[in-house]
Amino acid sequence: MPNPATAVAEAAGTEAAGAARTHVTEHTVVVDAPAATVYGLVADVSAWPQVFGPTIHVEVLEEHADEQLLRIWATANDQVRSWTSHRILDSRARTVSFRQVASAHPVASMGGKWLVESNDDGGSRVVLLHDYTAVDDDPAAVELIERAVDRNSRAELAALRNAAEQSGDAEEDGGLRFTFSDSVDIGGSAEDVFAFLDRADLWPERLPHVARIGLEEAPSDGGGSTVQRMDMDTRSPDGSLHNTMSVRVCFPDRSVIVYKQLRVPVAMSGHTGRWEIEPHGKGVRATSWHTVTLDPEGVRQLLGPEATLAEARAKVRQALGANSTTTLRHAKRFAENLHDRS
Repeated sequence: MPNPATAVAEAAGTEAAGAARTHVTEHTVVVDAPAATVYGLVADVSAWPQVFGPTIHVEVLEEHADEQLLRIWATANDQVRSWTSHRILDSRARTVSFRQVASAHPVASMGGKWLVESNDDGGSRVVLLHDYTAVDDDPAAVELIERAVDRNSRAELAALRNAAEQSGDAEEDGGLRFTFSDSVDIGGSAEDVFAFLDRADLWPERLPHVARIGLEEAPSDGGGSTVQRMDMDTRSPDGSLHNTMSVRVCFPDRSVIVYKQLRVPVAMSGHTGRWEIEPHGKGVRATSWHTVTLDPEGVRQLLGPEATLAEARAKVRQALGANSTTTLRHAKRFAENLHDRS
């Protein structure tokens, strides 16, 4: 069987003949979980922000049979990048081929393939291939891309192994991942509600549970969005403070903000969310969505060795829902006050 990295290099080299030099990498991991389970995690992009640490947000722009066009926001060398990628999924061979359609500078081109193979012991082996070129073949850019690909590939494979090996953990107790939402109806405009949620730098003045926030904002590489980095201290009901680090992608034209916590509490391995504002009656309905993946060891560490996932879900649901609902109620007051003055 030919070396898969060599095959990718030959294909990429043909495509980029006469252009910048193509660089090829290969990363592998052995997973103690069936190949079908592992492949399912790779194929399901809706779960990527929960599974893969670097992935902030993914949107499916087009989908036909086994082909997808995706818009991806992810961290690379501590910066948030966004690009469009085309994928071809082959569930029988358990492969996913990908090629960036519009890359973020300094990447000139990038593609590769996921290969999931069954092992004799019932587990699996995952191979992640990349091929890439740098703008103007700049050596500094090549080094920067190489570091990002290596760091993200290692992080993604480790996270994939962890998610696959825990996928069957306590399924009788409802599983590790769950999603919930809270909504508030508001007699005001979507623009005013979005403005309240978007201006997180003002939250310490506007929200009782936010003690401090550091906010950095920059235009996204694409998608008509802006990217925010948030470093926030939140007050618990007992008065204690806890710190969270998040990245948000804000879409003002859609009145939507998506986010991912980069630093999560001990009981969680992943937390993503979405603020969504939609027309409703004579006003709007603002909804806060949360998706959480629990960490079984963290749950036992926090709640005791006999704690169940159901107990952990209830506590996380209560804590996150309380803060979200408080934020939505203050956004309601803000937007309705502006509406009454107009």
